Amino acid sequence: MQISANRFNHGSSANGMRIVLLLLLFLLSLYEFKSMGLKGMGMVCAIPVAVIYITIAFRWKMFTFWTLFFLNYFLMFLDRYGYIPMPTSLPNEMFEIMLLCIAIIDGKLFMNARLCNLLQFSMVLWVAFCTLQVLNNTCNLGMNVSAWYTGARLMAFQLLYATIVCAIYVTQPETMVKFFKFWAFCSIFAVFWVWKQRTFGFTQPEKAFLVHAGRTHIIHGIIRYFSCFTDAANFGIHMASASVLFFIIAITNRIKRTRLFFLAVAVGTTWAMFTSGTRTAIFCMIAGFMVFVFLSRSVKIAIPVSVIFGALVFVLAFTKIGEGNSMIRRMRTAFDRNDASAGVRDINKEAISKYMKEAPWGIGLGMDVSKIPPHNKYHTLSMIPPDSEYVYIWVHAGPIGVVVFVITTILLFGGACYITLFRLKSQSLRGYGAGLCSAFVALHLGGYANQILMQFPNIFLFYGGMSILYNMPYFEQKYLEYEEKILAENEEKKRLKEEKKRGSEV
Repeated sequence: MQISANRFNHGSSANGMRIVLLLLLFLLSLYEFKSMGLKGMGMVCAIPVAVIYITIAFRWKMFTFWTLFFLNYFLMFLDRYGYIPMPTSLPNEMFEIMLLCIAIIDGKLFMNARLCNLLQFSMVLWVAFCTLQVLNNTCNLGMNVSAWYTGARLMAFQLLYATIVCAIYVTQPETMVKFFKFWAFCSIFAVFWVWKQRTFGFTQPEKAFLVHAGRTHIIHGIIRYFSCFTDAANFGIHMASASVLFFIIAITNRIKRTRLFFLAVAVGTTWAMFTSGTRTAIFCMIAGFMVFVFLSRSVKIAIPVSVIFGALVFVLAFTKIGEGNSMIRRMRTAFDRNDASAGVRDINKEAISKYMKEAPWGIGLGMDVSKIPPHNKYHTLSMIPPDSEYVYIWVHAGPIGVVVFVITTILLFGGACYITLFRLKSQSLRGYGAGLCSAFVALHLGGYANQILMQFPNIFLFYGGMSILYNMPYFEQKYLEYEEKILAENEEKKRLKEEKKRGSEV
């Protein structure tokens, strides 16, 4: 009886603590609703869910990784419909930090040979520079740690998180193949959604977005579609870069079913690229395939690829073929040197350059128009649209920042090309590597012309993808075994099918 009483008292005490805890969370949610509105209340209400998910995350780690993958791709899409009750980048950062904490507990983060490479050195160098930016006082407003951290998260920390997470969790050939196939499936959804927008029109949240973004998304009556992405430029350039990757995988892979799958997806993403009306996307795709021609080291590949894309450029630049299609007309203006929007960008860059002569370190990370008062001489600079990710870095980190960013980018890209050219022996694996390198160049060319480089889902997929490339030499032998197993299974299925066919004929 005494034992039963003790258990009863213990259970009552535990239940009482739970009730008190829930009551405190309820009161906190009311306070946040009063001070921050529904998003603040939503963040508090999400705490119990977060606790449950953290418990699940430690038990099923790869489930957490794939959740992060899909979250990156659809985060802005979900936010457009009001399904993210917190600052948009916070869920992504929370999952990445959670995965890093799990890796620390498992002993997979420190003293990991796979993290001692040129890519991680480049990322650490860039993060170190951005960390020093906390001391930047170009605007003479004192140290603003909050603004700096906001900018540093966008420009540096998320790059480091993505590369480390992918390096730790994508260490097997099966996981790598899933990574690219999941990317392809997400791209299929993006293609479907843009088809839906063109066929059935926009949803109410999408119409609300067009009200604010109509100046850049409805040009001379032509709608620039954006599917499930943040905007048309991000959508178009991502589709162009992904197309390069998928086409290259289709060209180089030894498994027929894989070749056909990625070829079909590549055709769809290429069509989707044109619906975006993003003219830079054409140059991104061309640049990506030029890199592939170099990395392929094959005349049989180089000649047809060069002929096909040379013909595409010729048709767009020197003919009127397809002029009846509004999207093709829009893309054709990319070759017009007298295009008005290009002139506006040049004017903006000229205006920015006058201020940057006195700001070699930039105006500071996170220092936007809301942080700089009107009487400050850099207030006007913060109001000029950067139009490009590189110009954005130029403004906030200065010419020195741009140089550091370019150096780190060249270092990690050079290391990736070296691995693809000289360390990988498998034809299929070299195809994945060459595809990632080519898509990375395509994305960065897009970042030179549009402010898309740091947008979702580009950092996790492209920078994380490059981190996977650096891992490939470690699991190449396992990949060869994995590929041979699938080829043998396919041959066996083919043999059985032929035997069945011969038996039915008899």
